[in-house]
Amino acid sequence: MSAFPGRNARRPPAPAQRPALTDEQRTEVREAFELFDTDKDGFIDFHELKVAMRALGFNLRKPEVLKLLRDHDRGDGLMNLADFEKIMTEKILARDPMEELRRAFSLFDDDNTGKISLKNLRRVAKELGEHLGDEELQAMIEEFDMDGDGEISQEEFIAIMLDGE
Repeated sequence: MSAFPGRNARRPPAPAQRPALTDEQRTEVREAFELFDTDKDGFIDFHELKVAMRALGFNLRKPEVLKLLRDHDRGDGLMNLADFEKIMTEKILARDPMEELRRAFSLFDDDNTGKISLKNLRRVAKELGEHLGDEELQAMIEEFDMDGDGEISQEEFIAIMLDGE
C-alpha cells in the first residue's frame, strides 16, 4: 500500500533493454549499403540489396529478398539506408553465435573431414593473401591442437574462437 493516496505501490517494470549492434557492426552495415548503392542515390534496388546482404553474411534466396524489399520500399522497389539498417540490425541480432562459428569452421574444412588440416590452412592463407610458410601454419595448428592429432577439430576451433572473446 502506498503512503500516498491514489498511487499504486507497485511500479510497472522498467522496459527491457533492447540489444544493439556494436559500433563496428553499425559501421559495417552502413559501409555495405554505401558500397552497393552503386549509383549513390541513397537507395538500393533488389540486386544491390541481395549483394549487400550477402556481403554481411546473409545469403537469402530471391523470394526472401523480394519480400524484404516489398515490406520496406515505398512502392518504388527501392530501400533507403534507415530501412536497410533496421533489417540488418534485426538479422544480425537474431544470429546464433554457435551456428556462425560452425559456418566459419566449414569455410576452412572444405574437404568435409571434420578437421582443419595443414592443407586447409594453407588454402585459406593463400585465399586471404597471407604469405605464410608451412612451418608457420604448422606451428598454428600445434598451438591449438589439444588432442595431438595434428589437425584442428570443430570443437578445438570453437574453443580457439571463444577464447578470444
